[in-house]
Amino acid sequence: MVSEEYPPDVVVGIVKWFDPSKGFGFVVVEGMNSDILLHANALRNFGLSSVCDGAGIRIAIQETARGFQTVEVLEVQPPATDTEDRGISDTHPGRDVDTSVPLEPARVKWFDKVKGFGFANVFGKASDVFIHMETLRRSGLAELQAGEAIAVRVIDGERGRMAVSIEPWESGLDDPARGTDRDASS
Repeated sequence: MVSEEYPPDVVVGIVKWFDPSKGFGFVVVEGMNSDILLHANALRNFGLSSVCDGAGIRIAIQETARGFQTVEVLEVQPPATDTEDRGISDTHPGRDVDTSVPLEPARVKWFDKVKGFGFANVFGKASDVFIHMETLRRSGLAELQAGEAIAVRVIDGERGRMAVSIEPWESGLDDPARGTDRDASS
């Protein structure tokens, strides 16, 4: 429960680890002496079921009797690559995502972390969308759950439709590339 007497502080940190099966993980913030608890509920309220180790994260936190905990996830960024850490441009194919490609609402059909891939169904389209583990990681995620709602940017690859980025499904509602905006009706 968030105390109105002591509003949460917003901090930027790095996900130390997050285990979806345990339902929690920890965030480290430079200058703080203790890790911050990241509960699965805070992540779900943001629209994600997981986040990968090393991902950047902006969160609202509050101190409790057991230490600091996340009360709200505000932003998740993919982990920095070694080349980004050194200020070298990354030439990994697919690293730069064309944001003119619209986000499409989708539901995860299945994803197998061990195999390193899975598929999603885009609403209103018959063909499946391939999701590779590297795309998931570049999007700041660790895994996907069957039935999870997501937003994907999809391109036509050599073997069919494939996701090049994955975001919380709510992101697709305000995507300028789709030409829709949920505030446009108000």
